[in-house]
Amino acid sequence: MSTDRPSAFEAPRGLAGVIVADTAVSDVRGAEGFYQYRDRSAIELAATASFEEAWQLLVTGEPASEATGPAFAARIAGATDARRADLESVVDAVSAATPDVLAGLAAAWPLLGARRGIRPLYDLDEDERLADAIELAAATPALVAALWRRGRGEQPLPALDSRGVVANYLHQVTGVVPDAETERALTAYLIAVMDHGFNASTFTARVIASTGADAAACLVGALGALTGPLHGGAPSRALDGLDAVGSADRVEPWIRGELGAGRRLMGFGHAVYRTADPRAELLKRVAMRTGGPRVDLAVEFQETAERLLAEAKPERELHANVEYWAALVMERCGLPRSMFTPTFAIARTIGWTAHILEQARDPKIIRPSARYVGPPVRVVAA
Repeated sequence: MSTDRPSAFEAPRGLAGVIVADTAVSDVRGAEGFYQYRDRSAIELAATASFEEAWQLLVTGEPASEATGPAFAARIAGATDARRADLESVVDAVSAATPDVLAGLAAAWPLLGARRGIRPLYDLDEDERLADAIELAAATPALVAALWRRGRGEQPLPALDSRGVVANYLHQVTGVVPDAETERALTAYLIAVMDHGFNASTFTARVIASTGADAAACLVGALGALTGPLHGGAPSRALDGLDAVGSADRVEPWIRGELGAGRRLMGFGHAVYRTADPRAELLKRVAMRTGGPRVDLAVEFQETAERLLAEAKPERELHANVEYWAALVMERCGLPRSMFTPTFAIARTIGWTAHILEQARDPKIIRPSARYVGPPVRVVAA
């Protein structure tokens, strides 16, 4: 009997280290503590670029220039403005069903797609796919903010016409017009987490895209993966340790107690990085620019935690990960903890759409094999 399955190959659990596709979107080199978006260092981009510039690079593959940058930003703004009535109708329908922002977003994308007649990727050309990707991603910050406000019984605020995506999002959620420093801090975070290789949610988006499904379906699948505690986690949990400690003199006793009880320190360790998480290092610098007792306590907590983790688990490299300092940055920007993960999803939507577009160019469906380990077929006597 012939088979097209590779008989000698046995994949590791979770496909760890297995290369399943080629990509030009991003690269993560965990042993080096480095990652890039296209041909740019992701950390450099997060420190210097606007949200819209990083978005353009990831999704189109072209860096923003004096000519293309403003045009792309205008396209983003125009996509939202043109669908304002549709966005309001979708928010009305979804907020009546659930106050949960992530559940609402998962319902909103296909509803919005249906209202605009979105079609399968398989039936679209490259320009049409890009138009869908930009429109859905452009709607996401507005949807998240509107669902948040509706859940609190509030109406959306007027747009800040002269400001970009990040400032408008902060204004909608916090009710405060952000200053330049706050906008820059959240921009650095959002760019830093836009994409990160073939993580579970990105791979999910690509699997769905490989079937030729529409872009909204791909995003819903990715978001479903992100909500899993083992993937997206919850950056807000990284603040629990700081809350429990309260002051510097209690840091070491508390951490020793947690490790002695076998509990995990939230915000430490990463599945890929075997050195310091470069995203955490960037966001630590962002947080320290504003300073304050909370940041001082976070620095003390990190240094103590990494020292004690090295003592307890010398065989592993355990450092503060992106969630630890992301939580501090978002807190400093005025975002409530319940909005930390939805804010992460806004950023990651950009990476998802970049991968969806790339995968849609490959006509081969993703269809791996499995090794059957169940019982043999039983022969039932007649």
